[in-house]
Amino acid sequence: MNIRSKIWLEIDGDTVFGSGRRALLEGIARHGSINKAASEIHISYRKALSYIRAMEYRLGFVLVNSKTGGEGGGGSSLTRETEGFLMKYKMLEEGINEMLDKKFLEVFGPKAHRKRPLKSVNQEEG
Repeated sequence: MNIRSKIWLEIDGDTVFGSGRRALLEGIARHGSINKAASEIHISYRKALSYIRAMEYRLGFVLVNSKTGGEGGGGSSLTRETEGFLMKYKMLEEGINEMLDKKFLEVFGPKAHRKRPLKSVNQEEG
């Protein structure tokens, strides 16, 4: 048994950032393309742009630098501020997960981390 959590950031009840938006930004960093990143997480390009604009508005800084297509082709990249924000978010996630794991062990004990359940009393040993 393991503990799992899902973390997201809100401002006035509106989601600003969470795992889906993180995956979108990480995809942009990996592929250099909003379209490819959107496809990777199974959302439309238009929806990805909507998420990016909403995050930029709520966070107060530009997340993505985009260059339109042409002879050299277009592309997108994360701003330095976005890279720093992602790093801080990952640190927050890791810290929270460490705290949760510690509390889980404190409450349930180390035996709770078994991979498989114990045999029931009624099961025959063979």
